[in-house]
Parts: sequence; structure tokens; C-alpha cells
Amino acid sequence: METKPRIWELDALRGIAIVCVIFVHLVFDLNYFLGLRLRLGPVFEAVQAYGGAFFVVLSGVCVTLGRRSFRRGLIVFGCGMLITAVTAAMAALGLADGSIVVRFGVLHLLGLCMMSYPLWKRLPVGALAPLSLVLVLSGYLLLGRRFDVDWLFPLGLMGRDFSSGDYFPLLPHLGWFMLGAVLGRTLYGPRQSLAPRFPAQAAPIRFFRFCGRHSLWIYLAHQPLLYGLVWALARLR
Repeated sequence: METKPRIWELDALRGIAIVCVIFVHLVFDLNYFLGLRLRLGPVFEAVQAYGGAFFVVLSGVCVTLGRRSFRRGLIVFGCGMLITAVTAAMAALGLADGSIVVRFGVLHLLGLCMMSYPLWKRLPVGALAPLSLVLVLSGYLLLGRRFDVDWLFPLGLMGRDFSSGDYFPLLPHLGWFMLGAVLGRTLYGPRQSLAPRFPAQAAPIRFFRFCGRHSLWIYLAHQPLLYGLVWALARLR
């Protein structure tokens, strides 16, 4: 059966996003281990603050173009649990303090969002768009608040002593994911590129497209590589 070609700009944007994630994590590791206290200006701060939401929206766009979202979500969530296990082991072995343990990071979130997609994908855009905004606003109302419960952190209800090395709760991020699905259904209904005449075969674009196609595995690989490299540099000082 003939399959439609991949939409180049979505791969490229996902690739740019994963490169930004790697850079943000590199700066964090340099600050954490070497105490450099790097300050890179407002552009970096904007990427750090909003890059995660952009990536989640983009993932919502992409989920409307693929199949077997539940199966893919299980894989992504499983990768998130692997990160939890590895970071917990690092803390237990004294390689880092407990704050590095990722209890509910971006892969946990995206996995659950993908698995939930079959439950609400048939909602009309007119219902899905306001629902996504309600979830986003609800999440930002919860931002920074602490509660006397310790097990509702996936929703965004953080316990008094909760910490996570990477934290992407369902509120507001499920709302961002749904908003991405709205954009996917409205902008990419024909499943075609919005810029078919763009020189997408140029070398920089091909690089970002490659990163976007393999973003999950790049995400999994970059963390131990960066962490190990900077940790080794810290020991040589």
C-alpha cells in the first residue's frame, strides 16, 4: 500500500526542538556540576520556559497524522519509566542528589497523551478547542501550589515535598497536546506539507529533519552522554 511522504516541516520543527532541549540540558549540567552559573540572555530563557510547551503542541499535531497512537504511547511512556529508574538508581548510588530523579517528565506526559488520544479524537474541533484551553488555564492556576497529597503529581497537584528533575504534568500540558491536535486537524487535514516548494533538501534542513524523525532515541541517548561527560569534567577539575 502506498504511503504518503512525511511532512518535512513537522520533522524539522521537532528536530529544532530536540536540539534546543539538548542545549538546555547541557547548560543545566554545566551549572549543576561545574557551578558555572551560565546566563545566556532572554532568548535562552524563552526557550527554557516555553520550548517544552511548543514540543508538546507539535506532538499533538503529529498524533493526528499517525496510527496506533496507543501503542506508540506505551513505548514512549515505557521510555519515561526507564528514565525514572535510571535517575533513581543514580540518586541511590550517590551519583547525584534526589532532586535529579525524574518522576513525571516529558516522556511520561507524551506517552499518556498518546494513549488517551483514541478517547477524544472524535470530538469535533468546536468542542476540543475550548476543552484544551480550559485544561491549559487550569494547569496555570495550579502552578506553584502545594497540596497535602503525594500521589496526584501526574495531574499537577504537587505534594509538599515533591520534586522531579523534569516535570510535565497533565495540567496544563494535556491541554497543549489537545491544542496541537486541533491544529493538526485544521492545518493538516489533507496530510500534505504547507510549504511544498521550500528547499527542504538543504543540508541544515535535512539535519533537523533527521533529528526530528529520531527525536525519541536522541532524547534517550543525550542525557546519559551529556551527564557522563560533564560529570567526568567536574572530576578532572
